[in-house]
Amino acid sequence: MQEDRLDTVRGWVQEARHIAVLTGAGVSAESGVPTFRDAQTGYWAQFRAEDMATEEGFRAHPERVWNWYQHRRQLMEGVAPNAGHLALAAFQAAHPGRLTLITQNVDGLHQRAGSTGVLCVHGDLFANRWLDTPRNCCHIDDAVAGSPPHCDRCGNRLRPGVVWFGEMLPLAVFEAAERAAQDCELMLVAGTAGAVYPAAGLARQARAAGARVVVVNPAPSELDDAADAVLRGTSATLLPQLLQA
Repeated sequence: MQEDRLDTVRGWVQEARHIAVLTGAGVSAESGVPTFRDAQTGYWAQFRAEDMATEEGFRAHPERVWNWYQHRRQLMEGVAPNAGHLALAAFQAAHPGRLTLITQNVDGLHQRAGSTGVLCVHGDLFANRWLDTPRNCCHIDDAVAGSPPHCDRCGNRLRPGVVWFGEMLPLAVFEAAERAAQDCELMLVAGTAGAVYPAAGLARQARAAGARVVVVNPAPSELDDAADAVLRGTSATLLPQLLQA
């Protein structure tokens, strides 16, 4: 029975000295955040999603791709963290040093809920970085406004600080996520189908290192077979029950 599993996992949460949490798109969807492809409506529906999320697509059509990310940023206006985000932040605040939050989401809702030290393995929608290796003249705060903004000396352009198709995950962030997975006693996997690697592999790393793994998802995921317990339901419903600070 689910209630029995909830009680069991609550006990694991109370016992664990170090908990790692991996969150995916389902956690944000509960706040009304449109998925990457769901955001392609109206004018944007005529373009392939892949053309908006590769370096090649940006170099070919920098203004179009930049404006697409500006559109996605605007879609986030008025979107608020949900009960799942808030439960994670409250637990962190009540138990300093016990919970490491790893997310595949780029929307910043965990940070807005109050979570600290969030490991954003797929980058940050609201951050920018230089497209090409910056020179001494490249200072983000001095970038000339435009679509996209650019360095007025060398022409280097800013790009969104997200991980595009074919790109490596940010090395330092992912290494920290791997350490958290290998060092934790309990990993909660919430709101992800477990299909996107290498991030999804963190749950299997945690299991291999001896941690208990709990999947929280309303539908079957590709990580269910690695789980010690599977809880069916949304993270906004179940995380507050599991992480009662």
